[in-house]
Order: sequence, then C-alpha cells, then structure tokens
Amino acid sequence: MNMEKTQILVICRHAEILQTIVRLVNNNPDWEATGCENDVEALDAFKITPFSLVLLGSGIDPASENLLRQSFISLNPDIKIVEHYGGGSGLLSAEILQALS
Repeated sequence: MNMEKTQILVICRHAEILQTIVRLVNNNPDWEATGCENDVEALDAFKITPFSLVLLGSGIDPASENLLRQSFISLNPDIKIVEHYGGGSGLLSAEILQALS
C-alpha cells in the first residue's frame, strides 16, 4: 500500500531552527517537509510541489509574510497556512494536525 505523504513547506529565516523544524516534521512517517530560508526558494518550491500546508517559522517580516500568503493563496486557494513560533515537537505536531483536520 503506497500512501502519499502530506507535503509541508516550512519557511524560516534561521537555518538552525529551520533544520530542526524540518527534522521534527519528518519524524512523522506521514509527513514530508521541505525547508526554505527565503521567499524566492519558498515560492519556487510551492510552484512545483503540491503542498497541503505551509508552516511559517520565526524571522519572517510582515511584508514578506503578506506577500507569501497572497502568493500561496492565489496559487492554491485551499492551502493551509500556520504560524509556528517555537515550542516543543508536541506543539508542532498538534499545530499541523489541527490545520490538516
């Protein structure tokens, strides 16, 4: 039985935090995270991968966040966008599960 993994785009300006979030997301066998540090990478990835969820991490200024949200919604009106500002892996999983349900 080949189940497709839920594709999650993680955007964070801090490389170490980004790596940690991607690793935590990928600990769930049903999820596959793609991490991006800047808007161009994130938008390029979004155009080629059918993401179910975008996770916005720390360090994104309001102008970038607005641009990203508008771009993602225009490309996929059903996209779920969640802000994640820290907390343990339990909180991260809960945020993702709530957004996907």
